[in-house]
Amino acid sequence: MRNILVALALATLLLAAGCNKLTKENYDKLKMGMSYAEVTAILGKADTCSETLGVSNCTWGKDETKSVNVIFLADKATAFSYIGLQ
Repeated sequence: MRNILVALALATLLLAAGCNKLTKENYDKLKMGMSYAEVTAILGKADTCSETLGVSNCTWGKDETKSVNVIFLADKATAFSYIGLQ
């Protein structure tokens, strides 16, 4: 029984690691005017967000080789860019 639980836990971790949402296909789904909630439904939770005077700058991806950046004004996507997506 213990071996089955260990195998299930390992399989779950492998599946989670393989579900990377930072793809060009998902980036292409982003549209001007989307809310933060709509963007996170596509890309998952942002790795970092900063806010100044009602403008939020959020980044998905923790390294400089593969990331998506979205700027929100009043919770609406106004600009987005990417680095290294395929």
